[in-house]
Amino acid sequence: MHKYRIMNIRPRRNRKSSAIRAMVEETKIGTEHLIYPFFLKDGIRIKDEVTSLPGNYRWSVDLLLSEIESCMKLGIMTFDIFPAVEESLKDKFATYSYREDCFYLLAIRKIKETFPEIVLMSDVAMDPYSSDGHDGLVQDGMILNDETLPILSKMAVAQAQAGIDIIGPSDMMDGRVGHIREALDMNGFSDVSIMSYTAKYASAFYGPFRDALNSAPKMGDKKTYQMNPANRREALLEAELDVIEGADMIMVKPALCYLDVIHALRENFNIPVTAYNVSGECAMVYAASQRGWINYELAMTEMLLSMRRAGADGILTYFAKDFAKLVKTT
Repeated sequence: MHKYRIMNIRPRRNRKSSAIRAMVEETKIGTEHLIYPFFLKDGIRIKDEVTSLPGNYRWSVDLLLSEIESCMKLGIMTFDIFPAVEESLKDKFATYSYREDCFYLLAIRKIKETFPEIVLMSDVAMDPYSSDGHDGLVQDGMILNDETLPILSKMAVAQAQAGIDIIGPSDMMDGRVGHIREALDMNGFSDVSIMSYTAKYASAFYGPFRDALNSAPKMGDKKTYQMNPANRREALLEAELDVIEGADMIMVKPALCYLDVIHALRENFNIPVTAYNVSGECAMVYAASQRGWINYELAMTEMLLSMRRAGADGILTYFAKDFAKLVKTT
């Protein structure tokens, strides 16, 4: 009994009321930490729900403008746009990605003209525009690294010309950050940021995203360029290279199964680290909550907090609007 009478340290004293718990809370998350991904489709009056990702839609730009405005009223100011391109516009060299009449580029211009105060992020990879469905140029069944880089740079410059604020290279080709940085600088876009998909893993959690964009590879898989889920130290090498080449921010994708990688990058690099809370991670929560197995709001908040606690400065998440609504009502 004696040992219990001298218990001077009682952690529960700091949990005894909501006010005390709030005061000593170690990890904060707000709408300022969130990036909201959208799927964009050519046309008008389109709001087409992604069946494998409930509550998320393929938007035409006219309706997307209204959706962005409603998100801004909730405090979300950063958005990432992904294009759903018709098959007839795709070719081996992804040439549509930098054509002047590309609906994605036209939409970026329209969005930035309408809301100049928001931060708009792009996606740079060949797969949305490639008839092969890969992030790089395919020849004889091989993904060609160096031959892909000029294509990615053309894409990035075209997006910068359209008004994008942050370029998001998601392709995982070696050297692409440096190639894109040089192309941006040479074309007068030294102020355009690069948020590199630094540690993008060959994950099972991308399914709903690929459904939304119809961007699955037509042959093989992406394991020769996306990272092996078993590897952590390799992410440090990728991050070091991206920083040297000029990345302003580095990203881990997916987030939930790679919290240790997020933490490792935070501990080793002094630039912002972001996490992509990918479609499959969010879909699991949607599906389980619809069946009544878990509480949607609690699970969503806990998941986002885990990413912030691991060290993410920003989080790309399909939960962004729902979380913003929750914050506003509590």
